[in-house]
Amino acid sequence: MNKLILPKHYQSTLDVETTEKAIKKIKDYFQIALADELQLRRVTAPIAVLKGTGINDDLNGIERPVTFPIKCMEEQPAEVVHSLAKWKRLRLADLKMETGRGIYTDMNALRPDEELGNLHSLYVDQWDWEKSIEEKDRTLTYLKETVKKIYSVYKRTEENISKEYPEIKPQLPEEITFIHAEDLLKEYPELTVKERETAAAKKYGAIFIIGIGGELSNGEAHDGRAPDYDDWTTESKIGHYGLNGDIVFWNPIIEKAFEVSSMGIRVDKKALLKQLEIANEEKRKEFLFHKMLLADELPFTIGGGIGQSRTCMFLLKKAHIGEVQASIWPDDMKKTCKEAGIELL
Repeated sequence: MNKLILPKHYQSTLDVETTEKAIKKIKDYFQIALADELQLRRVTAPIAVLKGTGINDDLNGIERPVTFPIKCMEEQPAEVVHSLAKWKRLRLADLKMETGRGIYTDMNALRPDEELGNLHSLYVDQWDWEKSIEEKDRTLTYLKETVKKIYSVYKRTEENISKEYPEIKPQLPEEITFIHAEDLLKEYPELTVKERETAAAKKYGAIFIIGIGGELSNGEAHDGRAPDYDDWTTESKIGHYGLNGDIVFWNPIIEKAFEVSSMGIRVDKKALLKQLEIANEEKRKEFLFHKMLLADELPFTIGGGIGQSRTCMFLLKKAHIGEVQASIWPDDMKKTCKEAGIELL
């Protein structure tokens, strides 16, 4: 409950029935626009993967996946996915996808260790996407160009939904601002990571924070990242590390930084080995995914996840993610939300 934010005098712009219709409109429009902008085609994705293959996303490395035995496979354990960060790269290899094109899918995950609140649910739904690139495209410039394309999809979707529901006013700035986590630290040295994000998001409206996972000058990382998908150690021409980052908006309803996407250029062999060493996870080299990458059997890629419920929550100006998705919430949270005018689905 300490994570719960209750905006004063909150009243949802749309009622529940209209909200449900608006959610579908946003999801239909956004995914088509995203596929067109990034040259992606939709594929079907798994809800679970086999344990011990190294395919599941380890997130920050401490979250527990939901695990279950498979009866007809001699009780072999499987895990509900955290995300499809590595699975997508394997799928691109299977499809022999040409350079410059990629895939996207509806990713549904369970993350039981999430701290439940306005932004976090046990149930996670994302558009997970991955695109095949050339080795020469593994640059900060290419990353920024891709971020701008995704941001243009947000702008178009926001405009579209505001035309459909005039009571919802657009708020995103014309352009997204790029800032490295190290520069954010230097600008706000006395603030915590989340406070820095909120200060920058409020100042610019929409930001892309570069370099998530690598150690900053204060000896800490801006945030945790698994060592085997995003590249957070490769040095750029400006002297900073990292070819990944987060898209973060200013949310005036809850008055906080609001992350909608985590993405990046994926590790090559050199970055993988370096990051596994840093994370003290060199044992992962024996997993299927890692063996294939080290054997040059996987393409160079860029990819990420875009929160579906987060996107709907932001564009429909909701105070709680439970207003745009059905999930499980503590009884006291449901009661408190209802008293504050927040109607959870």
